[in-house]
Amino acid sequence: MELIDNLVVKEALVKREKDSNKGTFGSLLTICGSYSMAGAGILAGKGALRSGIGLLKMALPESIYPIIAWAIFESVYYPLKGNESGTLSKKETPFLLKKADECRAVLIGCGMQNNSDTRFITRSFIERCSKPLILDADALNSIADDVSILKNANSPVIITPHPGEMARLINNTVSYVQENREEVAKAFAKENRVYVVLKGYKTIVATPDGRAKVNNTGNPGMATGGSGDVLAGIISSLVAQNPAKSFECACAGVYVHGLAGDIAKDKLGEISMLPTDLIDCLPEAFKKCN
Repeated sequence: MELIDNLVVKEALVKREKDSNKGTFGSLLTICGSYSMAGAGILAGKGALRSGIGLLKMALPESIYPIIAWAIFESVYYPLKGNESGTLSKKETPFLLKKADECRAVLIGCGMQNNSDTRFITRSFIERCSKPLILDADALNSIADDVSILKNANSPVIITPHPGEMARLINNTVSYVQENREEVAKAFAKENRVYVVLKGYKTIVATPDGRAKVNNTGNPGMATGGSGDVLAGIISSLVAQNPAKSFECACAGVYVHGLAGDIAKDKLGEISMLPTDLIDCLPEAFKKCN
């Protein structure tokens, strides 16, 4: 299987001309976070911002707006009505779809939680959104009982499961996924016509047409809650900047994410690394690739 290298980062990135403006580098809508998991939205948003997005737009339950707005100054916010669980209400779906039309890509799932409202939102976006979708975490859990809905998507879809989420999507065990990582990623991508980023040691990126690449950046210090949210933000940011290159953007996001982890390891060691350290190391990672 072909190895992902730093050249793919150059392929994914849009050249920054002198007369560029924020519109040049796209806008990203994130539908992330809930009352008990505001941090996931923050990590995804900061990952996206450090990866060059022109404009970040964050839709979130109004209950966590003060927390996230205090942490991220650079975003446009849509604080929306939540339900009793502190997640977004499905009543906001028409508004969310309208805002998605104004963006180049949409990230759904980080810290969103899985209930009837969030399942309705996720499924509505898969079937009705015309912009590239990145589905992470609870967006994946919300379709695990019927992944065939992915075949109804009318835009490119990138899914970013860890082995546990992948096991739920294929109704099998984590050990089976780990023992057959390449085959599982390629088969799911081809069957459901999506791009699969199967996270973990030597992350695999597979395409609907049967291609796959493996990544060798990263280290065990990244094995902590929140690292995947940062990755989802990075990939989504790159896709919003260059929507025509979903595969290259997914590969580039995985590579840079791991490289930032390696830089953080050199500075801090594996034991004390945090997902926020990955975000802090992204500028150096991009500079190394450029």
